[in-house]
Amino acid sequence: MKRSPLSKGWIVLTLVVTLIVIGTVGYMLLTNSSVIDGLYMTIITISTVGYREIVDLSPEGKIFTIFIIISGLGIVSYALLQTVSFLIDGGVNQIFRRRTMEKKIAMMVNHIIVCGAGQTGSSVIEQLTLTKTQFIVVENQEIRATELEETGVPVICGDATNEEILTQAGIKVAKGMIICLNNDAQNVYTILTARGLNPKLYIVAQSIEKGAAKKLKRAGADKTISPNEIGGVRMAYLMLKPHVMSFLDIVNRFDDELLELGEVTVESEAELSGLKIKDAAIPQRTGLIIIAIQNPG
Repeated sequence: MKRSPLSKGWIVLTLVVTLIVIGTVGYMLLTNSSVIDGLYMTIITISTVGYREIVDLSPEGKIFTIFIIISGLGIVSYALLQTVSFLIDGGVNQIFRRRTMEKKIAMMVNHIIVCGAGQTGSSVIEQLTLTKTQFIVVENQEIRATELEETGVPVICGDATNEEILTQAGIKVAKGMIICLNNDAQNVYTILTARGLNPKLYIVAQSIEKGAAKKLKRAGADKTISPNEIGGVRMAYLMLKPHVMSFLDIVNRFDDELLELGEVTVESEAELSGLKIKDAAIPQRTGLIIIAIQNPG
């Protein structure tokens, strides 16, 4: 498992503190000295500065000192190794990349917030990237967040149910949110939190358990999607109506330049407003094909 530079730093710090505590307690017991004297003996032994010993060491004390010296050298070597690894692996570049990304996130407006970067979330990220849509990912797994960051995806590592994290993701100026966390309870709580911060936000949520869609909508989701149900229906249609599914696959491809399905809103003051389809002559004027018309209400 790949650890972040911060977690490696905590490991080194923990090892140093543990060795100091063991050394201090050990000298106190072996030499019957005070806490200060035990701490002093530990520090000069670990640092190998060569200062004079302030207590007389018994054979057991000398053996213990050898143990402290070897352990101290081992920890120092490990710390140097991690420092070099941090520089070689681009740790410094990672810090600058994170700061640049934070500035980019702070400037986003009318973007989409994706909560969760699991299997479903990864597919969402892929489609949004293909359509060149502005989006921010909120992911609580540090390793997964780091992977996304390394590929240039704007990501915030944190809990999507936390108001501060959503505020950091710019929820008050976002236009939509896609919630695909690991369980329905988290999805519901995230919807409630998001709806409280931005009542106008358009929310699409993943439902996992059967019947959870109603709960998600009551919580404030505009639309719900069940990957399990959609997958089952799709498999049945692929068996029963393969040609229909082939056509729908072409229509739903975001990266298909030959056939693209789109949606256009005709405002009341627009030139096409009130015209019949035959009078509008859209296919003749634009080359587009009208599949359906939805009237207000």
